[in-house]
Amino acid sequence: MGPLAGLKVVELAGLAPGPFGCMVLADLGADVIRVDRPAAVPAVPGDFLGRGRRSIAVDTRTPEGAELVLKLLEEADVLVEGFRPGVTERLGFGPAQALARNPRLIYGRLTGWGQDGPLADRAGHDINYISIAGALEPLGRHGGPPSFPINILGDFAGGGLLLALGVLAALYERERSGRGQVVDAAMVDGSALLTTFLHSMRSAGMWRGPRGTNMLDGGVPFYDVYEAADGRHVSVGALEEKFYAELVRVLGIEDAPSRDDPVNWPELRERIAAAVKSRTRDEWSELASGTDACLAPVLDPGEAPAHPHNAARGAFVSVDGRVQPAPAPRFSRTPAEVPATPPTIGMHTNEVLEDIGVAPEQITELRRSGVIA
Repeated sequence: MGPLAGLKVVELAGLAPGPFGCMVLADLGADVIRVDRPAAVPAVPGDFLGRGRRSIAVDTRTPEGAELVLKLLEEADVLVEGFRPGVTERLGFGPAQALARNPRLIYGRLTGWGQDGPLADRAGHDINYISIAGALEPLGRHGGPPSFPINILGDFAGGGLLLALGVLAALYERERSGRGQVVDAAMVDGSALLTTFLHSMRSAGMWRGPRGTNMLDGGVPFYDVYEAADGRHVSVGALEEKFYAELVRVLGIEDAPSRDDPVNWPELRERIAAAVKSRTRDEWSELASGTDACLAPVLDPGEAPAHPHNAARGAFVSVDGRVQPAPAPRFSRTPAEVPATPPTIGMHTNEVLEDIGVAPEQITELRRSGVIA
């Protein structure tokens, strides 16, 4: 099921961004085989990012383990790895070795800094990558420090999702050329790419002030977050005049000063804040329902699945009793299935090795010698 049914992906186990990119591919129907280390301990037991996979436990540091990886790649369409530059080359299954075995292979490489450049071999995390990309500095309130959006921006949007896009683009090109290639997906590149619209606004003179003083960063009172009577919050995004008219009507502040003159914005912000503070979050959600006021409740992740809109669209699914986001996007003819539970490490070792023609007695010997588990 899914538009990628029949696509064979080998994933070298890693953390966060790589698994997310492979989760997207698996959600859409790809057969993803994750190569785990035999003695590995999951960072997050039952991590949802590992859903829809098969797992094989191989000690890739041994010559026999490296040969098993290369044998897997002979029949694969895609490899995804998230090690520092040069690691897979040293292990014996870098791009040159892998493409020699399978010239049609798409070799996906996901790192923070990229495969080259002054920082390529340095350690880092999401917060560092978005810093260098210029994606962190604009986030936060005026007069305060930059506020980082957990690790969604660099790891997942600028990393894993970019990798999945790059892999699919390379697969499309392969249909014409018949040749594989290396995809260098760097989180710093992806994070920079996500700021394209911000650079456009700066170029047009529409983003002039410091952090927290511009149109989309809380600088205007009609695009911000406000606290309700119960201490929870609502988001307001009434940028267009007709939506703003709906907003002030719902809030009951039609007599508020004109928003057209920035001089009025401090008073307008106070009026909106006072109005929102008069009712609970859910009361405002109900009052705004069916309007174009662009007012929405700020839900925590545990509340989101139960929201009527999310429930109606099936935006979240339950897998073995554990609620998680559903596969996306949606397809009219080839819909994705509900994802399978993440596998335990090495759960499919025998099955996968038999699929690629490894004899039972060889599997027994590989297990005895500790190459597989």
